[in-house]
Amino acid sequence: MSQTAEPKKRTRDPEKKRAAILAAAREVFAETGYEKATVREIARRAGVTHGLVVLHFSSKEQLFLAAVPGPSILSESVPGDRDGLPARVAGAYVKRMESAGGADPFIAVVRSAAGEQEVAKGLLRALREESLAAYREVLTGDDVDARVDLIGAHLIGITVSRYVLADGPLAAMPPEQLVGWLTRTLRVIMLE
Repeated sequence: MSQTAEPKKRTRDPEKKRAAILAAAREVFAETGYEKATVREIARRAGVTHGLVVLHFSSKEQLFLAAVPGPSILSESVPGDRDGLPARVAGAYVKRMESAGGADPFIAVVRSAAGEQEVAKGLLRALREESLAAYREVLTGDDVDARVDLIGAHLIGITVSRYVLADGPLAAMPPEQLVGWLTRTLRVIMLE
């Protein structure tokens, strides 16, 4: 008499699957940019079906906008005294980028901008709104919006030089030295 194995029970954990899809999407978008990323590759890495990705996110653009902003360095680094803000932001940015392994919002924006400008603009707007909300808790003045945009542009420029193209003195600089330089330049933008 042969014993038949009981069929595996399917587990339904939509939040766990959604989290896996978002993590896979962050990796794929950061590695390839928006244009070359495929929903099928994201589904494969997440260990789900293409249809489940579409069920959770109606389009590749919606998935991109949901996945790429990821955890914010701002929620941890902005609160605190105003004078220490540049050092906190510089330290958190460098730590995050050094450990991101290529899967970071700034990298995704850069890689996506050339092919899908409207999507990259949507992501940049989302990052800008998140940044404005955080920095308005600490910075004051009529020019906060402009200063926050300058901070973003500065960090995106560093991202291109050090983490995307990885060429030149900025790319070769030890992380601690980068934190020092970045603290000084952010101080000018944020506080002066």
